[in-house]
Amino acid sequence: MRMTYTDDFLEQLRAACPMETIAGNYVHLIRQGKHFVCNCPFHSEKTPSCTIFPDNQSFYCFGCGAGGDVITWVRRIENLEFPDAVKYLAERSGLEIPTDKKADQRAKIRTRILAANREAANFYFRCLSSGTDKRGLQYLVSRRLLPETIRKYGLGYAPDQWNTLTDHLLRKGFTEDELIVANLAHRSAKGNVYDAFRGRVMFPIVDTRGAVIGFGGRVLDDALPKYLNTAKTPVFDKGRNLFSLNFAKDSSSNRIILAEGYMDVIAIHQAGFSNVVATLGTAITPEQARRLTQYAKEVIIAYDSDGAGQNATQKAINRFSEVGLPTRILHMSGAKDPDEYIKIYGAERFRMLLDQAGDAINFRLDRCQEGLDIETEAGKVQFLKRVVSVLAEIQNPLEREVYLSRTANKWEISSDILHQQVIHQLRNKQRLERTKKWKSIVEQTVRPESRQPQSAEHLKESRAEERILCYLLIYPEEIDWLSQHLEAERFTVELYRRVYQIALSCWKNQGSFSLSSLGSALSDTEMGKISGIQAKHSELSVSKKEAEDCIQVLYSSAGKVESDDDLLQLIEKKSHQQ
Repeated sequence: MRMTYTDDFLEQLRAACPMETIAGNYVHLIRQGKHFVCNCPFHSEKTPSCTIFPDNQSFYCFGCGAGGDVITWVRRIENLEFPDAVKYLAERSGLEIPTDKKADQRAKIRTRILAANREAANFYFRCLSSGTDKRGLQYLVSRRLLPETIRKYGLGYAPDQWNTLTDHLLRKGFTEDELIVANLAHRSAKGNVYDAFRGRVMFPIVDTRGAVIGFGGRVLDDALPKYLNTAKTPVFDKGRNLFSLNFAKDSSSNRIILAEGYMDVIAIHQAGFSNVVATLGTAITPEQARRLTQYAKEVIIAYDSDGAGQNATQKAINRFSEVGLPTRILHMSGAKDPDEYIKIYGAERFRMLLDQAGDAINFRLDRCQEGLDIETEAGKVQFLKRVVSVLAEIQNPLEREVYLSRTANKWEISSDILHQQVIHQLRNKQRLERTKKWKSIVEQTVRPESRQPQSAEHLKESRAEERILCYLLIYPEEIDWLSQHLEAERFTVELYRRVYQIALSCWKNQGSFSLSSLGSALSDTEMGKISGIQAKHSELSVSKKEAEDCIQVLYSSAGKVESDDDLLQLIEKKSHQQ
């Protein structure tokens, strides 16, 4: 198997970019002995289940199974391909990297899409500012946007014609396929190419590096969909990006305002608040919430005051709670959204509104009575259950007591009874979390048959194979000895066999092997599984004698391990001894 990069180079890269240093740029690390733990950035959780292992420069999440080395971390958290992640880390550390034809091809595609987007944004802007169809400009003027705001955001207009942009970009040297991949154009059933956006005011979506990665378009009549966004492309994913983050990231404020749409963002920005962003036509995603933790210590949710806006606020509160980002809620009266509020009351009143924004806990507690008749016994019981559920989610005991006392006084509830109910729910929740975490560890690190389809057919062999890989990952220098005593064909689990083949290939061609050698050949899920093995042997070592016994299992079903459960019992015994 041809490897993209030499193992020597990948080891240099890992040495220059320590796992704990890179991870610490994205999450808060807590030292736990010789390791670090953190809330996993790849799934939502409140209790840290992701472990950073400085000794072998890897990470593994016992909650979701994500794992790998520093390259895998950057790949996943920055949404990059393997070569792009290597380039990112190499540039950060000042290392020169070897070239790769496939990486060059991917880079060229991304470069062409970004160039097409940039030219399209300029085209839309010219159509808005100097085109014959003035409807787009009239709409923005009616929304009281200033010329400098229009220029700053690069707003534009897509003519209500089928091929205006397409013809322009083709004349500029772009191909039809490039326009389709960029989602600037579509191909009809007859094979004709036509513009993806027509008759819409255009909002360029710019990433934090200043590149136009996509567009949002708003109709000027009652046609549906009201807003249309660029579909997923090699440079754009609406679930990962945020509108106006390119401006908000440079704000001096330590808080971010989360608005509901493009026009709210632009109106708030025009009023003097550059620290504002919006999602791209969807409810906020876990990835977007985690991303905002990099730029702010607090979020103020400024959604519409109608029912839909309040429901969206509740969902956003949950997302930010999952990533540990403090949240406050903007309470507007006399206006349905921030844009209208600023038009009616002005920027200074809006600033006061921001400073007076209530916290998310009070917002949730106040909503507990919605839809209930608390004058009835049944309604009051249901209300108290909701209140207890909210209070039990507060992690800090002192903070929890403050809200508990406030709630008890407001609703004339016995604080002692309320306290007992909250403690009871907390204990149940902690017990469930411990059980869930233990089951997850067993599933992902002790019982390989739950992770590999082939394991169910060869339980004894698959356990032996995992222990052999444990030994190889602990002692990569023993690959020479293993190669003399074990053939890859003896592996029954396809993933384990591939890993062993990669190890043999690296040792034969380069004289070394490491976890990074697997990065370009395995998927994220597969890297997680192998990292799970490495995470396990950080506590459960494997001796050479055990490796020999496991090799015997693969060569003979009557080998030195007497029963199918011997290996599992060995692992569990060692787990209890730790």
